[in-house]
Amino acid sequence: MEIHPSPFRKTQAKAKSPSATGLSGTPLSEEDIQKYLRAATSDSTRKAYRSAIRQFEKWGGRLPTDSHSLVTYLLSRAEQLNSRSLDLHLTAIGQWHLYQGILNPVADPLVQKTMRGIRRTHGKPKQKAKALSLQHIAAMTRYLRSQPDSKKKSRDLALVMVGFFGAFRRSELVAIQVEDLIWEEEGLIVLLPKSKTDQDGKGMMRALPFGNPEACPASALKTWLEISGILKGPVFRAVNRWDTVQARQLNPTAINDLLKKLGSACNFEFVDEISSHSFRRGLSTSAAREKVGFEQIKKQGGWKSDATVWEYIEEGQQFTDNASAPLIKKMADLL
Repeated sequence: MEIHPSPFRKTQAKAKSPSATGLSGTPLSEEDIQKYLRAATSDSTRKAYRSAIRQFEKWGGRLPTDSHSLVTYLLSRAEQLNSRSLDLHLTAIGQWHLYQGILNPVADPLVQKTMRGIRRTHGKPKQKAKALSLQHIAAMTRYLRSQPDSKKKSRDLALVMVGFFGAFRRSELVAIQVEDLIWEEEGLIVLLPKSKTDQDGKGMMRALPFGNPEACPASALKTWLEISGILKGPVFRAVNRWDTVQARQLNPTAINDLLKKLGSACNFEFVDEISSHSFRRGLSTSAAREKVGFEQIKKQGGWKSDATVWEYIEEGQQFTDNASAPLIKKMADLL
């Protein structure tokens, strides 16, 4: 049986295909081909698929599998796993079969109908990160400014302000390089060579206008670069206990840890709900409250889906654009 390159295994049997050649006639090595095939799937997706496959195999499943085994697996895990997790497992298993050129049992009507029933029976709303408001960001900023001067303090100020006003994902934040920064008279442009919604590397830009120095993300970032002495490479880096800036970029999980620590220091009641995604939700909902236009919000966050942006706008305006608000006011006049 021919084995096709797969995003699920770190090692795979080599495909028995004719050797490819470049325009010059030079044969392309198997390593070259595998490199580009691996690049077709993001690291995070590959990691999620591998985890899903491992869980299926730990349960007792074997690949390739059949529809009967999949239904049995779904029924046995329906009350233990979130339906979205089971959907991911089916996607991973289905992709495995497609990559191997084997009939995909996930497409079987019985499997699909069983999964649909599980969603209806056990489906729960997705847990969303708490949207950080302007007031929350201001509180975090005040707290940081009250701390003794240090390189870490400067980095954290820049990270919080740039992360919020740029509506960055944590993967985008830690990937920013000094070479990606374009300084203009009006502010800063951050070039994103690649992001979650731009896997092909077409490039995206986020603009951060200059403003009052106390509330200016571009100024905070410039201060951090000056204090840290970073001239090239990763912008946001780890800082050790001795306040020494490391050469390596900041670990993405460190952003969640920082936000939770700041939330605790500011006595927020929703610390457990804070994550790096709170930046993106916060910027979009805060902008919606200020009546910022749809296209501007969509552009700043780099969203591809209009539905996602409208969801954030509706969330941000659920009290300001509320049918009951004028009625409540009128009722007060009648009492």
